[in-house]
Amino acid sequence: MSADTVLINARIRTMDAARPRAEALAIRDGRILALGSTSEIRGLATQRTRVIDAGGRLVLPGLQDAHVHLLLGGADLVTSAQLYLVTTVGELQSVLRAHAESHRSLTVVQGAGWQPGLFGEHNLTRHVIDAVVPDRPCLIIDSSGHNACLNAAAMAMIGLAKGTPDPVNGHFVIDGSGEPTGMLHEDAIFWAIDRLPALSDADYEAGLRAGQAHANAHGITGIIDPRVTGLEARIYGAGAARGELTLRVSGAALVKESDTPATAVERLTALRKQHPGPDFWVQSAKFFLDGVFENRTAALLDPYADAQGGNCDVMFQPEQVNQLFAALDAARFQIHVHVIGDRATRVALDGLEAALGANGRWPSLHQLAHLQLVHPDDFARIGALGAMANIQTLWARLDPMIPDVALDMVGSARRSQVYAFRRMLDAGASYCLSSDWSVSTLDPFAIMETAVTRQARLVDGAREPFLPGEALTIEEALLGYTAHAAAACWRGDSTGRLLPGFSADLIVVDRDLFVVPPHEIGDTRVLLTLFKGQEVHRHGDFAG
Repeated sequence: MSADTVLINARIRTMDAARPRAEALAIRDGRILALGSTSEIRGLATQRTRVIDAGGRLVLPGLQDAHVHLLLGGADLVTSAQLYLVTTVGELQSVLRAHAESHRSLTVVQGAGWQPGLFGEHNLTRHVIDAVVPDRPCLIIDSSGHNACLNAAAMAMIGLAKGTPDPVNGHFVIDGSGEPTGMLHEDAIFWAIDRLPALSDADYEAGLRAGQAHANAHGITGIIDPRVTGLEARIYGAGAARGELTLRVSGAALVKESDTPATAVERLTALRKQHPGPDFWVQSAKFFLDGVFENRTAALLDPYADAQGGNCDVMFQPEQVNQLFAALDAARFQIHVHVIGDRATRVALDGLEAALGANGRWPSLHQLAHLQLVHPDDFARIGALGAMANIQTLWARLDPMIPDVALDMVGSARRSQVYAFRRMLDAGASYCLSSDWSVSTLDPFAIMETAVTRQARLVDGAREPFLPGEALTIEEALLGYTAHAAAACWRGDSTGRLLPGFSADLIVVDRDLFVVPPHEIGDTRVLLTLFKGQEVHRHGDFAG
C-alpha cells in the first residue's frame, strides 16, 4: 500500500516502550501506515507522495495539553489588553489606555493577565482604571482567572453598589465605608460578566483561530478545555462542524454548587449527546472545589500560617461532592477537579472514593488538577483510587519577578508538601503535564524545562531550585505531554504515540531534548506540526 506522505531521515521517538525508536514513517489517510528505516519507508512512496526530510531532527507525537483554556485565552489574544508582563500600576494604566484608544468599537474594554503577586486589593481599585478608561465599562481579569477589577462605569452598568450581597462562592471587596472597590474574587467575576455586554460569536471564533494557531505553533494537537459552558460548547461545536479545528478538543462541562446530581447528569448528558466527537466532545465534569492562595480562597486542612491567618472552606459541601461524583461517575463522565489546598484535595479524594464504592472501578482516569498543597497521607490515595495528577510543573519554581505569597500562607512546616510531584509519582499516581494557559505560558518546552530543573529560566535570573528532589526526568516530562496526556483526554488508543494505525499527529523540533542541557529545553522550537497528516504549523526556517 502506498503512502500519502513519508517522513524520512528522522530521530523518531514513538513514546511506545515496545518500539521506542524509528528512522522514518509513512502516512496514509491521516493515519500512520508504517515505521521503519528511511530505505524501507521510501519503498512506500510513489511519484505523488509528499516527502518530508527531517534532516536528522527529533520527531515526537503531537503534544497534548490536558488543562488549557484555549477558547477564552484565544479570545483574550484578539480582544483584551495584554497585562501579563506589567509590573507597576503605571505600566498597567499605560497598556490599558493604549488598548482602549485603539479599540474604540468595543462596548466593554477588557484586559487580561495582571499578576496577583504584584497587584491586589492594596493597589488595584476602580479608581486606578477610571484614570485611564473613564468613559466605557472596563473589566480586567488577573492571570489566574480568580480575581478581577471593574471601573466605575462597569459597576454602574451592572448595579454593583454599596450593600450588594456577595454571590455564592464569590466576593465583592469593599472599602472602610462599605463601598465596593471594584475588586472581584471567584464567582463574583462571573456574576459581573453575566451582566456586562458579551463579545460576539465572531469575536470568539477569531479567538478560537488565534488560540489554535498559538497551540499548533507549540506542537499541540489535542487538549482538554477544563471549563466548558454553553458558550464554549457552541463555538467549539461550530468549529468542528465546519471542519476548522486543527486540534482535538475534549470538554469538561462546568458543574456548579447549585447543581443536584439529577440536574448535573441531565445537562452534561445532553451536551455529550450534542457533541459526541471525534474532534470535539464533552466527556468530563468540571468542579472548582476551592480557589487560589492569592485571594485566600484555597481550602486548607489547617489554618494559613501567615500573620493574617484564617482559612477558607471548600466550595461544595463534602456530602454534596460525594453525591455528585457518584452520579456523574455512574453516568461515565470523567471528573475533572480544581484543587489547590490540601483540604480541597482531601474532599476530592473522598468524593472519588465514594464514587468507586458506589459504582466500582473503570478506566475513568479522573483528573485532579493543580495539587499545589497535598497532605502526605493523600499522595498514595491518588493512584489507589485510579485518579490522575494533572500537574502544571511551571509553577514549581521560585519566580524571579513575582513574589510567591502562597509560601508564607503555607508556612515552613508544610513547605515540603508544595508541588510534591516526585512523591506523588513514586506513591503510584499516574500523571500528565499541562499549562492552564492563559494563566501562564502555553509553551510545553518551558514547562518541561521547569519540570526537570525546578527553576525559572536562567535567562530570567532564576533563583535557587525549589524542592529539587521533586523534579521529573525529561522522559517523564515528555510522556506527560504525549502518551499520558492522550490517556487523560481519553484518546490514548489512537493518539499520543507514533504507531501504525494511530493518528498522524506529530512534530519536528529543532533539538534533541534527550541530550541538550536541561536549561536549554525551554529554547526548543517546533519546526513542523502535522495534525491527521496535514500541516498546521511550519516554522519559517524549516525547509524539510
